[in-house]
Amino acid sequence: MAVPDTVLSNQHLEAIVETNDEWIRARTGIKERRIAGERESTASLGLRAAQRALDVADILPTAIDLIVVATSTPENIFPSTASLIQNWLGASKAGAFDLSAACSGFVYGVDMATQAIRSGSIQVALVIGAETMTRVLDWQDRGTAILFGDGAGAVVLKGSSIEGGVLSSVLRSDGSGGDLLCIPTVGSEDLNNADFSTNGHKMHKMYMNGSEVFKFATRVIAESIEEALVKADLGIEDISLIVPHQANLRIIQAAARALKIEPDLFMSNLDRYGNTSAASIPIALCEAVQANRVKPGENIAFVGFGGGLTWASMVLRWTGSDLTERRSGRLINQQRRQFSYVLARWRVELRRISRVLGGLVNRLIPGRGRSPDEKTDTL
Repeated sequence: MAVPDTVLSNQHLEAIVETNDEWIRARTGIKERRIAGERESTASLGLRAAQRALDVADILPTAIDLIVVATSTPENIFPSTASLIQNWLGASKAGAFDLSAACSGFVYGVDMATQAIRSGSIQVALVIGAETMTRVLDWQDRGTAILFGDGAGAVVLKGSSIEGGVLSSVLRSDGSGGDLLCIPTVGSEDLNNADFSTNGHKMHKMYMNGSEVFKFATRVIAESIEEALVKADLGIEDISLIVPHQANLRIIQAAARALKIEPDLFMSNLDRYGNTSAASIPIALCEAVQANRVKPGENIAFVGFGGGLTWASMVLRWTGSDLTERRSGRLINQQRRQFSYVLARWRVELRRISRVLGGLVNRLIPGRGRSPDEKTDTL
């Protein structure tokens, strides 16, 4: 996982929007959140999380076959954030793409990678959830400004003969609720809507109908977990931990009541990070592993829900690396990974220099690089 150093507390928010610490904590459970700095981005946070995941798994970048980045705040419309990270890692044999399923995106991404591995088309995948949600917030909208933060989390998936891994998954969507949680941007049909500027929507800024999204979330969490358990031929009593999307503490408490389980079965770090959208589940998973709440052989569940409207749940048997494990050759592989990152940076710089020099040569030598009929430079 990777989160920015800058902390924005509820007390800090009091100077930005009409609210207070007591009001926020009572309604959401959030005390503070992390805010990306000027030199941080969705891609840079995703890169840091990816590098740490490769360290834990002791995987070289050249062994990765596929990189999936789940995000609602990509670095660009294109190229994909995944392609940027693929280049910075030096993962020269990996395909890469972004996945847009809002706060459900990480579970969608893990499922896509799992199916690719099971089909035999790939062997190793890197799945990242990364967001800079604070850059799409309307800071005058109290309903959203208090909720969101920035961060990234990543996992490595690898084909194995050992029983375990993903046992079942449930992916769902209801596009009729798309207007309840959205970020209008280039090409949005809302631009042609006469009510666009009066219904709370702003270009490139998040809009949320909080009460309707709350009702949707409290309904689908329990339903989707139960459906995933049936597909895995397990019961709720077989689950050691549920790692939910960190949206609102009251949603988690309502889900616990619906499933007739103790709230402690849910992993929650919402108070320190707020809602980090697609990054929230992998960040919470990392902290659960570090706190020894996840052990090899145990069954755990993921559940995400958000814009789309989308929701997704997954049941898996944990087979993750032991953070205290010290395999022979780990130090050598660590040095090889660092060399790969340095080499990738140099490759980018050399290509930039090559393009600059190529353009300079074309300007200095009349006619170089042009067809006989061309009279002017072309893009």
